[in-house]
Amino acid sequence: MTRILARKDPTAFKTAPLCVEAREDRLTYRSLGEPLSFAKVIERRRPVHVDNPASFDVALTNLGVSVRLSLRWRGQDHWLVVRQQRPDRGDTVLKLISGYVPAQELNLPLLTATQEVAEECLIETDAGWLTGRFAETWLPTPYRGRLHHRDDCHFNLQPLSGAALPVYAGSLQLLERPRAYVHLPTASLQLVYDMLLELPQKAHQPSLFHVDEKLEDGSLIARLHRRRQDIFLIPLKQGQPSGELLTLNKGQLKPASLRGVYLSESFCSKDGWVIRDDRIGWKAWLQQINSSAS
Repeated sequence: MTRILARKDPTAFKTAPLCVEAREDRLTYRSLGEPLSFAKVIERRRPVHVDNPASFDVALTNLGVSVRLSLRWRGQDHWLVVRQQRPDRGDTVLKLISGYVPAQELNLPLLTATQEVAEECLIETDAGWLTGRFAETWLPTPYRGRLHHRDDCHFNLQPLSGAALPVYAGSLQLLERPRAYVHLPTASLQLVYDMLLELPQKAHQPSLFHVDEKLEDGSLIARLHRRRQDIFLIPLKQGQPSGELLTLNKGQLKPASLRGVYLSESFCSKDGWVIRDDRIGWKAWLQQINSSAS
């Protein structure tokens, strides 16, 4: 059973190409040229190359944001990942909540990141859907009028410790210190924010649902698929992935199949500021983590 939650005109979205200056101690990005539609971004996307992954100047197609969301549930933290079908690359991966940064928010990528959480990660309880707050700011409720939201409690988003190396939007340092990488195959810059999601005590029997926009007949459609599990949890033990993959439905954690699971490029090994791969298998990812920890 599916339900349409929102319908948008894809031509209304504009992002901007970038000029990136990466050095060993910082990364700086600036807009470069006129804003582009989503269709133009895909059309202009070509792999790029850099000689030195720690220090380079490069023109990129777009800026994206991702959120490595840690859900605290019954005293344990879990990373949250969502399933994404990628027709342009012919595969399906688990990825972080992510999205493109519109041109008007290039200097405010944190705003885009929190909006992506509000749009993609829906939490249903026994008494309705949860709204959320980031620090002292209410998150948008993009599907108000289509879903019944509770007014007696909400979830909280909190920033976690950021990356060691600073990132600048022009001359403005991003104070939240997101991690940054340049994905060479898609010529994009990605900023990754670490956040903690805490559920209220009144949130009984929570279920997680993923909503993503897809292009259908010339419109961007956001659908809620109740019977399809597209959002997963990776339990953490002492801050490291345990190797399990779980779902949360009506307050019950259940193991999910690991057969044929691939993770998106943000889970791949990083060389300086760059990531060269498109995806990584689940077992290879765990081996990569164990090798880094040893």
